[in-house]
Amino acid sequence: MTLKNGEINANHLPFFLRDNNTLCAHISKGNPLWKTIKETDNILVIFQGPHHYISPNWYPSKQEHHKEVPTWNYFVVHAYGNLKIIEDPDWIRHHLDELTDQNEKIEDVPWKVSDAPEKFVAQQINGIVGIEIEITKLEGKCKAGQNKKQPELCGMVNALEKLDSTDAQKMSKIINNLVK
Repeated sequence: MTLKNGEINANHLPFFLRDNNTLCAHISKGNPLWKTIKETDNILVIFQGPHHYISPNWYPSKQEHHKEVPTWNYFVVHAYGNLKIIEDPDWIRHHLDELTDQNEKIEDVPWKVSDAPEKFVAQQINGIVGIEIEITKLEGKCKAGQNKKQPELCGMVNALEKLDSTDAQKMSKIINNLVK
């Protein structure tokens, strides 16, 4: 997220974390973001983890005193930093190789940028700019029923485990660790 002239601008970009505490991404030259922000602008990148609605019906105590309300449990990391726009084709190619290699490693035969014709890759690189964000502050936030007692935590885990949702399953495992 960026703030420009009092307006918040959000974009959804795949970031790659380098060992030097730097987030790297790329953006289409057709996206006006890269032209409207300055390299000195502070940037907020949000990484959202599992999250899920929690019904008061899942708490045993609700049946006793009815003094429970719905809530939303979540995990999130906010990365703050300083932006640098990069138009160097060699940097962009290296970034694309890193990003692709990281995401393709699960494939039986991982695709590589070099699998595409070099002229085509050069054209694609010409249509994007690199983004580098030096992380200046990280802030993690978590709400997973830490304020609840074991019976309520167990109620959440049991209800979440019954739901057909990846986030519900992940959240149930996280909350289950609080029970132990």
